[in-house]
Amino acid sequence: MHHGDISSSNDTVGVAVVNYKMPRLHTKAEVLANCRKIADMLVGMKSGLPGMDLVIFPEYSTHGIMYDSKEMYETASSVPGEETEIFAEACRKAKVWGVFSLTGERHEEHPNKAPYNTLILMNDKGEVVQKYRKIMPWVPIEGWYPGNCTYVSEGPKGMKMSLIICDDGNYPEIWRDCAMKGAELIIRCQGYMYPAKDQQVLMAKAMAWANNCYVAVANASGFDGVYSYFGHSAIIGFDGRTLGECGEEDYGIQYAAISKSLIRDARRTGQSENHLFKLVHRGYTGMINSGEGDRGVAACPYDFYSKWIADPEGTREMVESFTRTTVGVEECPIDGIPNKTTAHR
Repeated sequence: MHHGDISSSNDTVGVAVVNYKMPRLHTKAEVLANCRKIADMLVGMKSGLPGMDLVIFPEYSTHGIMYDSKEMYETASSVPGEETEIFAEACRKAKVWGVFSLTGERHEEHPNKAPYNTLILMNDKGEVVQKYRKIMPWVPIEGWYPGNCTYVSEGPKGMKMSLIICDDGNYPEIWRDCAMKGAELIIRCQGYMYPAKDQQVLMAKAMAWANNCYVAVANASGFDGVYSYFGHSAIIGFDGRTLGECGEEDYGIQYAAISKSLIRDARRTGQSENHLFKLVHRGYTGMINSGEGDRGVAACPYDFYSKWIADPEGTREMVESFTRTTVGVEECPIDGIPNKTTAHR
């Protein structure tokens, strides 16, 4: 892992993350103009960072947050579409891979169903290699239709990578799912606002450590008239230590070269902190000492996960028994979100 230079090598993937200033847009024409601004930034960054193989822009960087529902539906994108073609031209020109946000992507039943919150991983030929739809929209505020799975794709120089989005990253399950599918770099694009800065910086580092993986976070900055975004885009090593981190500045950039051979060697040779291996080889030392083989226990010991898979509705009722039974709460009512009072009207 290298930080502080502008190069990369055959073994390392040069990764850049951007504190993109949250735009406030209203029309398709404004969205496309912003796409061209992102494309120009990508090409310019490659001039300054010749080792850059991959550039990552935050959630909402393409569309901004459409607080007006009509505007949200009218500006929803298709993949491929006009937006992705602008990005594809820039990736081909700069010979760089990119991660771009589409908030939103049209649902298959558009406009009868809400759009998805989508990220795409695009290669240096302008081809979409991964399209990920946010599994955990930030309810109750976000109205996106939820996605249903994670993906792992080969990125630049063969590094295996997964995309996740913002609130997804508050759930350890999604990081583990990506890592257990073989992801070496988990990319978290977010449009995260105050007051949750400390928690989100901490979460990215903790999940890199817990999953023996690189993490790249690209976050929005600035004020869009509603929320203030804290930036702190960062690149984190698989040991949980930060390689480079932006502050709160608009259009701040951080860059690092992350090694394929280092992470693969660590995952192969690591002993006491090899969390991925140890999770399915539980207590192997004690099992060896007990004459019960040398591989430990593979079975899942966590009742919650077994129950969730076998009986999702029953699991929901179990969780509601110690949380709440309505999606909204009386103490902080939000228009259109049922709470205990409105549910009994």
